Amino acid sequence: MIIKGSERANSKELAVHLLNDSDNDTIHVHDLRGFLASDVTGAMKEARAISLGTKCKNHLFSVSFNPPENEVVSIEVFEEAIKHLEDKLGLQTHARAIVFHEKQGRRHAHAVWSRIDPVTMKAKTLSHYKLKCQDISRALYLEHDWQMPRGLARKGQADPRNFTLAEWQQSKKSKSDPRDIKADIQDAYAISDDIPSFANTLSDRGYILAKGDRRGHVAVSHDRQVFSIARYVGKKAKLVRAKFGDPSALPSVEEAQKQIALDMRQAFTRHAGEARANHNQLYYDLLIKKKRMIQHHKREREKLYQAQQIRWGKESRLRSERLNSDLRGLWQRVTGQYSTIQKRNELEAITAVKRDRNQIDYLIAEQMRERRRLHLQIKEAQKSYHNVMKGIDREHSTSITLCNPVLGLALAL
Repeated sequence: MIIKGSERANSKELAVHLLNDSDNDTIHVHDLRGFLASDVTGAMKEARAISLGTKCKNHLFSVSFNPPENEVVSIEVFEEAIKHLEDKLGLQTHARAIVFHEKQGRRHAHAVWSRIDPVTMKAKTLSHYKLKCQDISRALYLEHDWQMPRGLARKGQADPRNFTLAEWQQSKKSKSDPRDIKADIQDAYAISDDIPSFANTLSDRGYILAKGDRRGHVAVSHDRQVFSIARYVGKKAKLVRAKFGDPSALPSVEEAQKQIALDMRQAFTRHAGEARANHNQLYYDLLIKKKRMIQHHKREREKLYQAQQIRWGKESRLRSERLNSDLRGLWQRVTGQYSTIQKRNELEAITAVKRDRNQIDYLIAEQMRERRRLHLQIKEAQKSYHNVMKGIDREHSTSITLCNPVLGLALAL
């Protein structure tokens, strides 16, 4: 997992971030150690108050633990990583808070230590903590056989200056089937008896009738390609002129291309509006689904927590009843049964804690898988929308260049 740490102050702002339920699906305060306060806000205030007795400004050490996107990581793995970093930095006796966040079907952890030792009232020096975070991160990737990011495995691999041109640029060019073009022109030619009707029929099919360089009739397509009418209908140019007259009154190819570009600009604006409306509706539907899913998941967890608490109470009473406090309890102590029963109770309690934690981990993992699938749908919707908009923007820029080369060059620069 990626581990990033920072020395910081602003304990109040950090508390707000740790408890920010607007950007996170769920928030779980996992552990508060070494604080008199029983909540995160109080703990951060307490750390700030202690720091006032020193000259230390950045009195907190905040670390985020982010596992790979498609991996489900148990609480124990997070705890081991936190403890490993704590041991490396010598923060074992310092006050600490651990908070889990779940967002977009993923879980990550935040661990915050007070750098101030309350006994000596000195701030802990965290030498080379960034390198130590990277070392632990690499070890975790290797230990769990996760695919290591290139930027973490080898320096320089994530440098954008190493990207190829193909990685920066994506182009999409659609080509019409020549048979369809020929059919369009032939049909328009066949059903038209004069040049106005021919021009209108071609316009209905996305072409502008124009005069070619050799005074022949040509059709300019929506992608500004030029097609000879005589060639595509299989007739000599003089026969086409005989039917439709001299093309000198028609716009030139350049004028037709500019007109096509203006028309396409309007179409691109309309397409962009349609794409935006479709995306907004799809995105809204997915967000509603996400909100309902989160609420359902919270109810499931609360139901499990309550069931576990009830079961824990029953099991605790059962274990307590094994130890007698009257004469029979005295007899248990004399015969050594008391110690045996006590060890058995402790073992059963530890087993019960692990069982409950495994149940919680399993439920969380299943819920995160479900939310991750939904998040992938959201990402695909966004990706599809951005690809459509990029294609429209490219075509729009081309149209601007054809209509106004100076403005098009300025936009390109």
